[in-house]
Amino acid sequence: MKESQILNIFPNRIRERFYQAAKRVDELQEIRLLAEQPVRIICGGQEYFLNITGELSRIIGNGSWYISTGEMEQILNHICSYSRYAFEEDIRQGFITVAGGHRVGVAGQVILGDDGKVKNMKYIRCMNIRIAHEIQGAADILMPLIHENGRLLNTLLIAPPGCGKTTMLRDLIRQISDGSKWSPGKQVGVVDERSEIAGSYMGMPGNEMGIRTDILDACPKVQGIMMLIRSMAPQVLAVDEIGSREDMEAVHMALQCGCKVIATMHGETMEDVQGKKIEEQAFERFAFLGKRNGKCVLLGVRGKEGVKLYD
Repeated sequence: MKESQILNIFPNRIRERFYQAAKRVDELQEIRLLAEQPVRIICGGQEYFLNITGELSRIIGNGSWYISTGEMEQILNHICSYSRYAFEEDIRQGFITVAGGHRVGVAGQVILGDDGKVKNMKYIRCMNIRIAHEIQGAADILMPLIHENGRLLNTLLIAPPGCGKTTMLRDLIRQISDGSKWSPGKQVGVVDERSEIAGSYMGMPGNEMGIRTDILDACPKVQGIMMLIRSMAPQVLAVDEIGSREDMEAVHMALQCGCKVIATMHGETMEDVQGKKIEEQAFERFAFLGKRNGKCVLLGVRGKEGVKLYD
């Protein structure tokens, strides 16, 4: 199924060139397209160049596929179901989510509105197809550390980009929603601002999110948190990549309404948390993720006042 999802991103006339890359879907991370430059495949933490025959090579050679602007246009039109107008809002935000929760980032010439904000984009010549990976059981190691006497604790996941924050968050949501030996299932509200957590496509999540999970897709975090509190009565709220003062105000509002909060942020240390003005007292657990030998792993868990719970 995942192989076909990758291949279906591309129009028929060039789809076969991605067969070899799609076969390595479990390792596949990104497909990088830059007009008039070699097609690059990021797989298993390594960079490969795609040949016109579909083979992967670690070096640029005579057979490397230099993708043309016309081929870029074909791919984008196919992704937009040949109606870019219908995807104008997605393009304005810089990415399009496709079936399976895979995200196609786009860059080109920005068109500004009268208010100075981004209105649309044209001459799209850069695309980054980020492959979504759902790993059920990824949060098994963390679940006992974020519960105390059957009570879920407010938790912040901290990691640099590409170190598994969203993968961990996704599986936490599933397990908290369905219930586990650590606590009964809870009603979870997810504000999926970038469509990366649930990977929703036409309103349906592409990932397993649990039987008690309500999802607000492509909704700004601050607005979404308030909408879910008012309308869906969540016991737990989950959001990705907090960092602004407005984000923290919304988190505090959720806590005051009796919700537990599971969130992520970019960073590596507690100093990064403090530097982003994240109020430590709002959270009871701080989980740090990173990479060892090229794999995303849990590096450590801290409680309040820096108490080490896992190292």
